[in-house]
Amino acid sequence: MDELDEDRLHALIPRMRQFARALTRDATAADDLVQATLERALRAWSSRNKHDALQSWLFSILYRQFIDEQRRAKRWRRVLDVIGVADEPHAPSAERVNEGRDALAAFAELPDEQRAILLLVGVEGFSYREVADMLDVPIGTVMSRLSRARDKLRRLSEGRAPAPALRILK
Repeated sequence: MDELDEDRLHALIPRMRQFARALTRDATAADDLVQATLERALRAWSSRNKHDALQSWLFSILYRQFIDEQRRAKRWRRVLDVIGVADEPHAPSAERVNEGRDALAAFAELPDEQRAILLLVGVEGFSYREVADMLDVPIGTVMSRLSRARDKLRRLSEGRAPAPALRILK
């Protein structure tokens, strides 16, 4: 890996973490996802098309890694259901309660595909064509998913009451 690409790779890590955090909704899982993405990218570095944009290539790997992990987790949940192991309920942390703002809660209700496209286009600033190439879907699919995501986010946000302000009690 030449020095310029290594510097560019390091510069993209914070954006990859942000995208992974939005997908996984968990900081630890997001860091694991970014690490797995970087490992996969470095293994495939020699086969990378030098004309591909590094950022698009990495985000594509990250998204595919996320989907693979979701599928794997789903299979394991089915296995656990068959053998009768139930998840124990977890008490929400103070951080989770604080993150329950209306816009974030509405955003979290979007399907994974819509959330990913909304993040890639709206937050990361990728073009529709770049996102279509990353996710290996037609550009029309990107446009329709983005439109549905925006509409659903708008409906969810409008239907929520404002969160009550927290007061400090003495």
